[in-house]
Amino acid sequence: MEGLFFIFIVFIGIIAFFMFMYFVPVGLWITAIFAGVRITIGELIGMRIRKVPPGVIVNSLITATKAGLQVTTRELETHYLAGGDVPNVIRALISAEKANINLSFKQATAINLAGRDVFQAVQISVNPKVITTPKVAAVAADGIQLIAVARITVRASIAQLVGGAGEDTILARVGEGIVTSIGQAGSHREVLANPDKISKLVLSRGLDAGTAFEILSIDIADVDVGANIGAKLQTDQAAADLKVAEARAEERRAMAVAQEQEMIAKAQEARANVIQAEAEIPKAIAAAFVNGNLGVMDYYKMQNVQADTEMRQSISGQGKGSGNQGK
Repeated sequence: MEGLFFIFIVFIGIIAFFMFMYFVPVGLWITAIFAGVRITIGELIGMRIRKVPPGVIVNSLITATKAGLQVTTRELETHYLAGGDVPNVIRALISAEKANINLSFKQATAINLAGRDVFQAVQISVNPKVITTPKVAAVAADGIQLIAVARITVRASIAQLVGGAGEDTILARVGEGIVTSIGQAGSHREVLANPDKISKLVLSRGLDAGTAFEILSIDIADVDVGANIGAKLQTDQAAADLKVAEARAEERRAMAVAQEQEMIAKAQEARANVIQAEAEIPKAIAAAFVNGNLGVMDYYKMQNVQADTEMRQSISGQGKGSGNQGK
């Protein structure tokens, strides 16, 4: 029984020892003391209670102290609890100090909490970055398409990293400037002969305003000749005009056909009226006989005159036909 009690006491002691070492990182405290960083056991225990990893804070504080930076454990803890990357901020501050860049701890933490890599921003500020634009297609005044590729050398602007636009805005503005400068050229040959005019015009427009970068230079890396957009547009316009003309001609033809059919209908209507009028003649003659306005002799005379007229017309027609045959 005493043996089991002893084993239980030893087990409890081991658990208590590990819990003590967890909440009281003595080894980390000793490391800080030998590194010249003043920190108390109570501060380390408070970090454990606040769920702040003491190793991250103490190691970052040691690095900052060795580099000559003036930061406190409270500032580092506050930044960590706010969701920041403490080691990244310390590296950025050390890099900025070595490069003689004015960067305060408050600025660095603000940039880091804004979602940007502050250490990379300092590196880009020291070593400018080259951004290659995608192929930008534009059309000169003579209708020839040109495809240009530019390389933009930028440097990070520490003061505008918070709230400043990113690389996408730089690329969009430069692409817009390239399209504008090519469109203003009278001929594509001017652009091919002097591509530096594009970079000078684009660079003079201040495209880095409101961005997190400072544009140092814009260089045209490649210019290719594309399609003849002007000729294609003229061809498409000619085809469209042809279709319009064909449609109008078809409309006029349809109107002419309709008018012809209308005239045929009117001619048939006139013939019907003539036939109807001719049908009334026998009735009128009969009525004249009945009323005594026309006698038998008068009727015969009218018949003789009509027969004589038809004979004269027949002879006249035969005379014309024989004359034509003689000729």
